Amino acid sequence: MSIKLQKEAAIRQGIADAVIAAGLTDAENMPSIILDTPKDKTHGDFATNIAMQLARVAKKAPRAIAEALVEKLDTEALNIEKVDIAGPGFINFTLNNAYLTELVSQIITEKDAYGQSEFGEKERVLIEFVSANPTGDLHLGHGRGAAIGDSLANIMNKAGFDVSREYYINDAGNQIMNLVLSTEARYHEVLNVEWEFPEDGYRGQDILTLAQQLVDKYGDQFIGEDKLEERRRVFREEGLAYELAKLKKDLSDFRVNFDTWFSEQTLYDDNKVLPTLDVMKKSGRIFEEGGATWFKSTEFGDDKDRVLIKSDGSYTYLFPDIAYHKNKFDRGFDTLIDVWGADHHGYIARMNGAIQALGYNADQFEVQIIQLVRLMKGDEIVKMSKRTGKSVTMRDLVDMVGLDAARYYFAMRSSDTHLDFDLDLATSQSSENPVFYVQYAHARICRMLSSAAEKGIVGGYADYDASLLENESELAVLKMLGDYHSVVIEAAKKRAPQRITRYLHDLASTFHRFYNHSHVIDVENIAQSKARLALCEAVRITLQNALSLIGVSAPKKM
Repeated sequence: MSIKLQKEAAIRQGIADAVIAAGLTDAENMPSIILDTPKDKTHGDFATNIAMQLARVAKKAPRAIAEALVEKLDTEALNIEKVDIAGPGFINFTLNNAYLTELVSQIITEKDAYGQSEFGEKERVLIEFVSANPTGDLHLGHGRGAAIGDSLANIMNKAGFDVSREYYINDAGNQIMNLVLSTEARYHEVLNVEWEFPEDGYRGQDILTLAQQLVDKYGDQFIGEDKLEERRRVFREEGLAYELAKLKKDLSDFRVNFDTWFSEQTLYDDNKVLPTLDVMKKSGRIFEEGGATWFKSTEFGDDKDRVLIKSDGSYTYLFPDIAYHKNKFDRGFDTLIDVWGADHHGYIARMNGAIQALGYNADQFEVQIIQLVRLMKGDEIVKMSKRTGKSVTMRDLVDMVGLDAARYYFAMRSSDTHLDFDLDLATSQSSENPVFYVQYAHARICRMLSSAAEKGIVGGYADYDASLLENESELAVLKMLGDYHSVVIEAAKKRAPQRITRYLHDLASTFHRFYNHSHVIDVENIAQSKARLALCEAVRITLQNALSLIGVSAPKKM
């Protein structure tokens, strides 16, 4: 636990002790004590509304409660420098900042582990994201979903959850048959054999490339109606392997790797679909009508009830998807988080209802919606790739702006808001470019540490005295460093990777102000230089740790 979190815990306990000492209530009726960080720094380091919370129990005005509580508060033991009562009874605390200097040693000692907590108590969480049909390239929406899902997994793991990443392969539906039929048509085309292209077939260059590979490997051995069954079986296997290999490479290049690639087909092979219906029937929400089997999803906020099994015995898309989510719980996960595209918004209520019909709680299932991405160059919307003349893919975007910019910008906004991706800004080397601004802070520190060594400050910050960090700009940096643990926990709780990018920008901004106002390397004052260099190293470590959570590198040179 960080020093700041320890301090918050101590203050909460001190408030509780003061409440009891003042006779305002007992431990059994003590409300949860909330400590907020005031936006206006003149209001102190922490604020609490405990006086308002106690008004009904203590049968006193909040301000009178606040005064009684403050009188009993052991400010010396809690390193509280000043206490103010504001408005109707808010209590503001200003701390003695001496404790903050301990952060430098903690961060430098913990290195990569700084920011780690046990908040999540090893709750098992499965995040399923991207899950694009294995029939083509990943588009910009997939890229945003990949960045959000992976960042969220990193953040929740850092906050003490036990998170697994999963990609659901839709390899049992009509889209796979279309892939097979498209490959079949292109295969015959390569061999100059007349063949009708399927109406809903995939016409991308990748299918033609796959067909050429099949001809190179098998020649014409699959020509002829008598080879239809074997041809389609082989083309299915080869087509899936080819498309999945592309997906895996593109995602790995995007710094996204999955713990599990789950095949939809295995649900059928392992007889996991139909038995799911028996479990749902126990909830009383399954009924038969018109020869079909229905789910009463309207009882959970859906706009109409949904068919699970059609009158011809075939399954709708929803039914195996429910079986898949049951399978996730069967594997021991406590919470399921799905990252879906904006077009799936209406699907949430029915799946949430299905989760409850399976006997689980509604809060064990969450959905992160990924809204649309528009590429902007100036005032123009970019729709086509210069390289291919077709829709811009995730791979194209990385080629345009670089991997770090793509990952940072995708994580920078809440996933449920539309994103205008400014190509000019993302490629500019200026303080206006958020990712450049943050990475430059890291590179600046690396350059400073090298410069210190060149100027004879041996070890850079070895044997530093952190108590020398006491001016306003130094304390501002220390307070930002102390916030990191809380930011990671809040980002995990709120499922909000954008809180990390916001923190990164604030930390970089605070550091740049400190750098511009402080003479960090001063050969005439080695002790002060070492203290400030140690502070810079603590900032560097924290920047690197936070950037890693969103899949962005921390360059040493820029």
